[in-house]
Amino acid sequence: MRGQLRAVIGVDTKSEVHLVKEMNNRQDIAYGIEKFNTNDLTVLRNELLRSGVDSFQAADIVANFLTGRGYGCSTHEARNAASKIEVCGSRAEHIQAALELAARVM
Repeated sequence: MRGQLRAVIGVDTKSEVHLVKEMNNRQDIAYGIEKFNTNDLTVLRNELLRSGVDSFQAADIVANFLTGRGYGCSTHEARNAASKIEVCGSRAEHIQAALELAARVM
């Protein structure tokens, strides 16, 4: 059933497949995590994609984004989220999914 669902969704790149598999492996990722405003996600994306930001700075940006909205986040999870946002593309759905994996309800 899950394979059929992925085919219907139209997952077409390896990075998207990896993100979908991670989302399927973690049962509680969406529990208690809000759907962030598209404008906020765009600002976050632009901040991450600007030149001169390394992986540690990108992790700080993601962690600040989440803590500013009342969520906890480890440095490791923030770095993973930042790299997924950069690799998976800049669509709001990808950014939301990466943030759901990193955010922890406080």
